[in-house]
Amino acid sequence: MIFLRDHCFRPAQWAALLCAFGILPVAAANAADTSSWSQDSKSAVRLIAGSNTGGDAPLRAGIEVKLQPGWHTYWRYPGDSGVPPRFDFAGSDNVRSAKVRYPAPRLFSDGGGQSIGYSGSVIFPIEVTPRQTGKPVILRLKVDYAVCEKLCVPAEGRAALGLAPGPSANDAALGAAEAQVPVLLDAAAVDLRARRVNDAAKPLVAVDLKTPDGKPVALLVEGPGPEWALPIPKPAQGAPAGRQHFGFELDGLPPGVNPKASFELTFTLIGDGRAVEVKTHLD
Repeated sequence: MIFLRDHCFRPAQWAALLCAFGILPVAAANAADTSSWSQDSKSAVRLIAGSNTGGDAPLRAGIEVKLQPGWHTYWRYPGDSGVPPRFDFAGSDNVRSAKVRYPAPRLFSDGGGQSIGYSGSVIFPIEVTPRQTGKPVILRLKVDYAVCEKLCVPAEGRAALGLAPGPSANDAALGAAEAQVPVLLDAAAVDLRARRVNDAAKPLVAVDLKTPDGKPVALLVEGPGPEWALPIPKPAQGAPAGRQHFGFELDGLPPGVNPKASFELTFTLIGDGRAVEVKTHLD
């Protein structure tokens, strides 16, 4: 307890008293912007709040993952190897939904193949929809993920953070992560076309697309569900100026799926400072 003349104050009461007189320290004033770090041997996780306006708009938050030099973690689809992160918000208070969004990743060489993910640090933006607008919201996170250098090790993080309308010191960092989330476009916007070019047991798929601003892009592909594990498309020769060609085999399909059937694929184009997501049918 803290004593002031004939009165005693608990720490929370003392903070409220200082706030009332406008002399609350900066660190304490910003304490609600972040949770504590959940530390692992090679990484750490915390929740951050963005600036929120209130009303019916979703609340903005983020999951920040900090990695030691030389280590990386994974995108929602890890590529040739790796484990995608699993986010669990069970136990949150007054949360109807928490939608995690993924900034554009990069490719890493992992032994005999390539993986997809992030190094250094990454913020996964979250759109939080309360069950009851205007009521207190507490977001509770449990995340299972993997971090890799030459070998991969499992990691777990836990964090909790109250969210409310108001400004946040983390808004610029969260806004930068939101700007890195691929923009969803119609396939016609980038003139993307995917087709089978042979009748093999694992047909080869050729992809032809217009490159944004005429600059080369990296291309990722995902199947209709998380049980799909398609190869990373490889650049192919012969594309005219302003376009790119890629190819990949229809490998890594779930058991029982006919590789010659029609299904929806999701392509992510990652270029210099721009990322685009496109959904199209392979007929």
